[in-house]
Order: sequence, then C-alpha cells, then structure tokens
Amino acid sequence: MKRRTLLLSALATPALAQSFPNKSVKIVVPFPPGGAADITARLLGEQMAPLLGQAVVIENRPGAGGNIAAEAVARAVPDGHTVFLGGATIFCANKYLYRGVMPFDTMRDFAHISRVSVGTTLLVTRADRPYRDFAALVGAAKEAPGKISAGNSGWGTISNLSIAKLGKVAGIEISQIPYRGLAPSLNDCLAGNVDLIFDGMPAIVPHVREGRLRALAVGSAKRVDYVPGIENVPSMAELAPGSDMDMEFWYCISATAGSPPDAVAKLHQAVHAAARTATYRDKLLPLGFSAITDESPAALTDFIRRQDAVWKDLVEVSGIRLD
Repeated sequence: MKRRTLLLSALATPALAQSFPNKSVKIVVPFPPGGAADITARLLGEQMAPLLGQAVVIENRPGAGGNIAAEAVARAVPDGHTVFLGGATIFCANKYLYRGVMPFDTMRDFAHISRVSVGTTLLVTRADRPYRDFAALVGAAKEAPGKISAGNSGWGTISNLSIAKLGKVAGIEISQIPYRGLAPSLNDCLAGNVDLIFDGMPAIVPHVREGRLRALAVGSAKRVDYVPGIENVPSMAELAPGSDMDMEFWYCISATAGSPPDAVAKLHQAVHAAARTATYRDKLLPLGFSAITDESPAALTDFIRRQDAVWKDLVEVSGIRLD
C-alpha cells in the first residue's frame, strides 16, 4: 500500500510542478483597442509569444483612468499568466487623482517586471481648423475662453493631464471632453466634433502624415526628430520656455504580487528580449515611441518609486481631482 501511494505521488508530481508558462499569457490593457497602450501591447505580445512558447493574448479593460484593469490584475491568481500593461499615470498619478478610492496599491499589489516603451504626447487639430500653429491656437483660446474643445482618453489619463498642463502653461481655458480611450476621441477629432486632441502619438501620427490632422506641438521638452512627418513640430521648451512642461510617459509590464519568482524571472527575460528586438523597435519608432527596458524587476520598482514625485507635482499643477 505504501509503495502504491509513493507511485501515485510520483506520477502526480509533474502535473503539480509544471514549469511556467503552462498556458497562454494574458496582457490586460487599460484602454480600448487602437490607442498607444493597445498598439504597444500587441507589438510586444507578438515578440513575447515565441520566447515563452505560449500564445500571448490581449484583453482590453478600459475605465476609471486605468484603475479597472489594474485592479483586475492585482486581484488575479498570482501565477504569472496574467500581466498588466501599466504606465506612469496609473502607477504614479492615479493615487493623487483618486485620493480616497484607489482599489490597489502600486507597490504592494504588483510584481513589476520591466518598462517596454517611452513616448510623449502630440497636440493636433483637424487640418481644416483655423489654428495654423500653436500661437494661433493660443490667440484664439484667449479671445474665446472655453470655446475650443479637446477630447481626452478619460479623466486622469496622460491626455487629460497634458491638456490641463497646457492650459496652465499658456494661460488659456480649453473645454475637455472625456472619452473611453484615444480611439473614440481621435474619431471625433477627425469628424470635427472636437477641435483638438493631445494624446499619445502612435495612433495619431499616421493621420498627420496623410494630411487629415495638423500637428501643433509635441508635449515633450525636446522635438521628436526621429519620427517622419513630425520631425519639425516644435517642442514645449520652444513654445513655452521656462515652463518645464515635459509630458514624456512610459508603459511597463507588471504581474500580480506573489507570483512565483520563477515566473517573474521568465517574464522579465521574455519582456526584456522582446522589447529589444529590431522588429519591435522598428515598428514603434515611426509611431513616436522608443523601446526601453529595465535590467531587473528591482530596477523598475526603484524607477516607479522615484517617478512618484514627478507625477504628484503634475497632478497638483493640473488641479484635477477625481474622488
């Protein structure tokens, strides 16, 4: 009887000790399809799948400035098979935007893996609008405070903060209209239902190149001269000297806290390798994003901790509160 028990135990052990990953890996994206986050996740997933030997699927869960998706991953089974495409606003700004209603803790509830991309925002208007350049926009906004409208990807998102910061820097009032992600706000801008959007570049740049949208400014302190079609678009340091406006933002991959160390190590290895492939890098660059990685999960964790003060200040300057 003892021998039979040992035999059954030995037969069961491989099933219990299956190495990670033993099924598909899901990347939860906090915004709808078509925006910067979604494009980044899909390009990354394509490169990660062969490295992991499993399918990588994308699940879009928009809402509450990314908090809905973040909470879903924070509460997921901690086995490494569900990861989150997080970023600067969700992990650093949201705690100051949603002060009393945060459903997760950035440090306690996640095992951070690595950054995967970094980019900035692009201020655009429909090509038939009268704002030929940034100065013309500012002049028109001062003549009619609140009349000019801008779509954002939701309260508390990078686009919301970019528009709010722009208003402070330029001394103008722009009416913000929230959407559930970049794709619907972009569609309304193309249709002429809003005057402006100031959001992540990847989904916007193609429309600038095709002449449907006119680029007025990049949100970073420096020009984005490596992206065809917007290399001559002025930066905020040129347009608003001394304002310290630099809307550079990043995306990263994070797993649920408590995921096995082996899973975290393998995820880091796969994410690090995927984000360094020429295919991933070359597809991101024309869209206005650069590939970036962290050498270890600890390095990303330290980086997020340091970024906290940067985004706290930005939220305080914007005056936005969502609680």
